[in-house]
Amino acid sequence: MTSHNITITDSNTDVKNIDFFQHPPSNTKSHLLATGYQLLAQKGFTAVGIKKILDTAGVPKGSFYHYFASKEAFGEAIIQSYFEHYKHRLNTISSQDISAQQKLSKYFQYWHNTQQNGCDHEKCLMVKLSAEVSDISDPMRKALENGSQQTIHWISEQVEAGWAEESIPRAKNISAESIAKRWYYAWLGASLIAKTSRNNSALDEVWEMTASDIGLEKIG
Repeated sequence: MTSHNITITDSNTDVKNIDFFQHPPSNTKSHLLATGYQLLAQKGFTAVGIKKILDTAGVPKGSFYHYFASKEAFGEAIIQSYFEHYKHRLNTISSQDISAQQKLSKYFQYWHNTQQNGCDHEKCLMVKLSAEVSDISDPMRKALENGSQQTIHWISEQVEAGWAEESIPRAKNISAESIAKRWYYAWLGASLIAKTSRNNSALDEVWEMTASDIGLEKIG
């Protein structure tokens, strides 16, 4: 791997790894989503039955079906809620008075840091469910696709802004959207490889590639 002298730090306190689903226990629907999110991110969709969700949440079966018509509808709602919170994180980065290059470096540094060393419930919902549910649930597949497109669009906006302010080197004969898609697909693939191999080298590779693409020599 060619070195660009990139120093990876953990200084992103404004986008730190937080539990997306901290809700008051009096809100039964939110409590079910929070419980289901942690179980699905840890074990996957097919491995978790409704009984396990109810037992863990301490909620009666009737309450579950009051809010969700099926386990599939429940999974779809979890994914949608996850990406709503993910959008909030993106907006938090966007609102900062820093260059587009710095915004992208914060985002991808966060991705690099949180996908390393295993896969707890904070990290891997997209990675965990993408391959698993695509063939068994079209609503869940679409919810994942919509979430991906939301993120790609945000990355594309930062690339366009970086070109306009000249904080990011302008690529020739390629659109900002195409660049965003290539980065996103590379990072998603690297996260999956990191999960299966229990090795962070794939994440290191795409981090170095992305840092080079945005003209970054050092983060710190």
